[in-house]
Amino acid sequence: MMHVNSDSIRILAVDDHPIFRRGIKGLLADQPDMQLVGEASTGREAIQEFRSHKPDITLMDLQMPEMSGLDAIMSIRGEFSDAKIIVLTTYSGDVQVLRALRAGAQAYLLKNTLHKSLIDTIRAVHAGKKTLAPEASFELAEHAMDEALTPAEIAVLQLIAAGNANKQIADLLSITEDTVKGRVKNILSKLNANDRTHAATIGLKRGIIEL
Repeated sequence: MMHVNSDSIRILAVDDHPIFRRGIKGLLADQPDMQLVGEASTGREAIQEFRSHKPDITLMDLQMPEMSGLDAIMSIRGEFSDAKIIVLTTYSGDVQVLRALRAGAQAYLLKNTLHKSLIDTIRAVHAGKKTLAPEASFELAEHAMDEALTPAEIAVLQLIAAGNANKQIADLLSITEDTVKGRVKNILSKLNANDRTHAATIGLKRGIIEL
């Protein structure tokens, strides 16, 4: 096994796609000051690996089976408050970005830009800085002044996205159909959507709801 500089940045890579983790390994292999100390494919594994290795930096995917990256971030940060976590995802939706930052992530990168920005971001976060992908920053800025959906409206939007009609939504949520109609009207207005399908698409893109 090659000798590793004791000053190197120790990194844990968490993603459920082995090919993606291999790509990260390849990027890190060229960096003399970085060392991949562990890998995980689920949120639960991530927590175990973090406890074992206490990495300097954790690279965390958000969409994973069993336990999401978001839950794993909250769990790790709850146990190790100084954990430095970089989110790697395909989603730039503003609500998703905010959730990750509130959970304790220091940086948010899109997977399609990793070859350009991952190494610099690891160094920046290791030095105590916070970083956002330009696309994520744009999404945050674009929706900063929007009125947020209430939890009740989000529940309706989630059921719209799943293909339910107003009557089915009323039955599922134990509310009247008129109440559903009122919430749909608010949702369309707040999301600036043309119709229900458009609202569901916006909700998914921004990370307000998930399928």
